[in-house]
Amino acid sequence: MSSDQSRPWAVFWDMDGTLVDTEPLWGMATYEMSELLGRRLTPELREQTVGGPFASTLSICAEHAGVDADYDQWRRWMYDRMAQLMPGNVIPGPGVTELLGELDMPMLVTTNTERELADPCIDAIGRDFFSGSITGDEVPHPKPAPDMYLAAAERVGQRPQDCLVFEDSWNGMTAAAHAGCRVIGLAHKVPAGVVSMVDLQGEIGFAGVTAQTVGHWWTTLIDREEL
Repeated sequence: MSSDQSRPWAVFWDMDGTLVDTEPLWGMATYEMSELLGRRLTPELREQTVGGPFASTLSICAEHAGVDADYDQWRRWMYDRMAQLMPGNVIPGPGVTELLGELDMPMLVTTNTERELADPCIDAIGRDFFSGSITGDEVPHPKPAPDMYLAAAERVGQRPQDCLVFEDSWNGMTAAAHAGCRVIGLAHKVPAGVVSMVDLQGEIGFAGVTAQTVGHWWTTLIDREEL
């Protein structure tokens, strides 16, 4: 399919904050970890960790506390803590499963969350909706690097510009845009090359969004590029 077609060849979905609202859980665990390291993160520093890999999160927390932190030790702590927080708290956002059920093109989950924690979330959303998934520990460089989205496009056998991405974090939107995908951001402030969902429908969320809506958004993205 060429870029001027009426729908994308594939859709790549960020997970945390896009398909499921696990960001509050990650935030809770991140704040707790920063306190254990010696100094609670500020909200501004916490925002810098959203959508990023754990190594970056730990580095921000350790630098803020002025300490050295063992990666393996704290990664294990974080993943054990998230495993405690997740049961019963991983619920697809309003309209998500309905939309996934309508879309009849290849779809991948593309998340910086490592496989260990991604799989339970994907199962909670509905694994059968997706052709597969790529996690942060399965690419050379996680978001904000473009590796994950380049790998996703290669997996479905399409050009990045023929693939649509839904992302909520700055790191994720940057990764998808740099890969050359067309990106809809679930945020009011978005990087260059990304269109905010607010500009498309006046609000952020998938309630009431249909496959026809996605097709309209796709053609809108193309039309805006041609202006």
